Amino acid sequence: MATTAQEAPAAVAEDPRKGAPVATKKKIPPIVSLLAGGVAGGVEAASTYPFEFAKTRLQLRQEAGSKAANITNPITMIRHVVQTEGVAKLYTGCSTLIVGTMFKASVRFLSFDAIRNSLANEKGQLSKANGVLAGMVAGCVESAVAVTPTERIKTALIDDAKSGQPRFRGVVHGVSLLLKEQGIGTFYRGLVSTTLKQASTSAVRMGSYNALRETCKSQGLPTNALVTFGIGSVAGTITVYATQPFDTIKTRVQSATGSSMGEALKSVLQEGGVRGLWKGSTMRLGRLVFSGGIVFTVYEWAAAAMTARKIPAFQ
Repeated sequence: MATTAQEAPAAVAEDPRKGAPVATKKKIPPIVSLLAGGVAGGVEAASTYPFEFAKTRLQLRQEAGSKAANITNPITMIRHVVQTEGVAKLYTGCSTLIVGTMFKASVRFLSFDAIRNSLANEKGQLSKANGVLAGMVAGCVESAVAVTPTERIKTALIDDAKSGQPRFRGVVHGVSLLLKEQGIGTFYRGLVSTTLKQASTSAVRMGSYNALRETCKSQGLPTNALVTFGIGSVAGTITVYATQPFDTIKTRVQSATGSSMGEALKSVLQEGGVRGLWKGSTMRLGRLVFSGGIVFTVYEWAAAAMTARKIPAFQ
């Protein structure tokens, strides 16, 4: 990903073939990738959580005949939850997602930047193919290290909360009860489906962002915060429709009761056919359009500030 933060001031080296100085790019320090990614992830998660909540509710099994079973619009779902359960219910599992998103964003950007540094050319540019490859590997790493356990906890909390008599009294109680009843392995339920989803999501998201940004640079567009937000939003839109089936299956696998990938796929197809695999895509789109813009903009801003460079501004 050719981010502003990664375009550190050029270091001048001598071209041995011509004896002329050539510009090379300084690599972003790993600690900056880690911290800036965490900041970006926390801001993004807190800002867009209601859409994530609504998307997860839609993907979980709804009681037959209930009003929620017929809702397909994210705004309608959010309004329904507010009217029937209160505003606070929209943030069920939010603290888990914020912590988890900070963690996984840190891992994602650290992994992506490390791979990018090894694959980029002497000008700091990353090809489209290498951008996708770097994103895929970063997605696999973040899935195993951070995403699977936090998504399992968040999904179980939301699934439990929609029942008439929820068993979990909060995040800590929910985690301890899951641990007591199902063991430590429960937090890695859905590892395969989550990794497939995360690898494809990260590959598409980071790869498309890198490609779009390089295209904008080649067209002479300024790499300011407004352009970055727009590119991130477009990358988020592409990501949703390319990877939604993985997300739908992952949600079913990680419900409070849990299920295998085969059972999850079968239940989705029985309830909604092939189109059911894209259930919740509108709600996820609402989140990722904003989160794509937010996470890349905040990451570049934070990384630039940490490296004591001029912070990108709306120009």
